[in-house]
Amino acid sequence: MQKISTKDLLSLENYSQEREKIRKNLIEIKKDRKIQIGGNVTLLFENNATIKYQIQEMLRVEKIFEEDGIKEELAAYNPLIPDGNNLKATMLIEFPDAEERKEKLSYLIGIEDKVWLQIGENERIFGIADEDLERSDEEKTSAVHFLRFELSNLMIKDLKSKVTLFAGISHPNYNVRTQEIAQSISNSLSKDLD
Repeated sequence: MQKISTKDLLSLENYSQEREKIRKNLIEIKKDRKIQIGGNVTLLFENNATIKYQIQEMLRVEKIFEEDGIKEELAAYNPLIPDGNNLKATMLIEFPDAEERKEKLSYLIGIEDKVWLQIGENERIFGIADEDLERSDEEKTSAVHFLRFELSNLMIKDLKSKVTLFAGISHPNYNVRTQEIAQSISNSLSKDLD
């Protein structure tokens, strides 16, 4: 999947004019890029469109319009785009109540290393977590992690051939496996593997 460059981005003014239309389009894209694992963990699989939106939003919020600042954002976000042999996801651990979230995150230390995908009869693939910086410590894990799932050629072939996809987490305090993932999600994710 092609990385984003400055020529792919809208100016702050043009983005402001197009923002609502872009946001509505992205909501549609994300519907087929989200996997819920249990009641509290969501994987949002990134692609060129989702990352481009994130960059445009950061530029807008931070009012960044100079080339050096834009290049910094590109350098920070481009690594989250799949490269054709992997899937990349933002993992969100969600507990609505702040006190409960704080308590639960202390019981889920290391959960980011226990997230897996399984394509058909292939072995489970565990995500490689937080390559940019450590997001856990001895007291708690973060509510947001970034995962990379490296796929073999056979796994890629199987996913493109519409073989069943499952996801799960094998953490002692959050041991959950999904039902078969909807084919629309598998189809969307398989497009990341071109």
